[in-house]
Amino acid sequence: MNAPRLPLRDELFLLGHNDDNGHPHIHRQTLALGLAGAVLIDLFLAGRIVLDPNDDTRRAGDRWPRLHSDQPVGDLIADSAIAFIRHGRTAPPVKAFLRGFADDLYERTRAGLVAAGILRQATRRRLGGLVRADTYLATDSKWAVVARARLRYVAQGREQPDNHTAALAGLVATLGLTTYLYLNEDGAAVAACLKAIASQHHRSVRDITAAVDAAVGDLATATYR
Repeated sequence: MNAPRLPLRDELFLLGHNDDNGHPHIHRQTLALGLAGAVLIDLFLAGRIVLDPNDDTRRAGDRWPRLHSDQPVGDLIADSAIAFIRHGRTAPPVKAFLRGFADDLYERTRAGLVAAGILRQATRRRLGGLVRADTYLATDSKWAVVARARLRYVAQGREQPDNHTAALAGLVATLGLTTYLYLNEDGAAVAACLKAIASQHHRSVRDITAAVDAAVGDLATATYR
């Protein structure tokens, strides 16, 4: 459990895919919204942003991120999020940030994991070799295993979560990924447990996660129009 910790978005990306074949467990656009939320949460936990206003009457997605520090983090995606907030004509509400920043975030996150040597590209041919399909597989399963184990331990009450793990718990539950933690327990109960764990931590993290949930709901609604 002492392996170096990946950014929240990278752990979420890995948990969002099948370890064996690299197929996503959920729709890519849905996962991308979760990844955008993870980037924003990491910036908040690092003290780079705050959410304003701190108004209990305002919906989570209507709060807006304000830069507390615009110094580079040294991570391409995190720094691009800082630039996205800094150079916008107006500070976007959280839900608007998620929709805008998620646009190509799935591909950028995957490319970063390939560059770091955590994923590798593999080519498979189907239909007698006529169709080429690229997939991305983990070079070492430890990254997903460690992240999954942390969530399993907190869900089972064996460990107390830190802020990072509590945020990951909330995102995994919100995106419907609890089934893929492979706990021999009722999925709905595990999701409720993870949400309860997340609810005990920073309000701003809860609001970002709630905005992810709302943005995913908007995506589902748009699909059926």
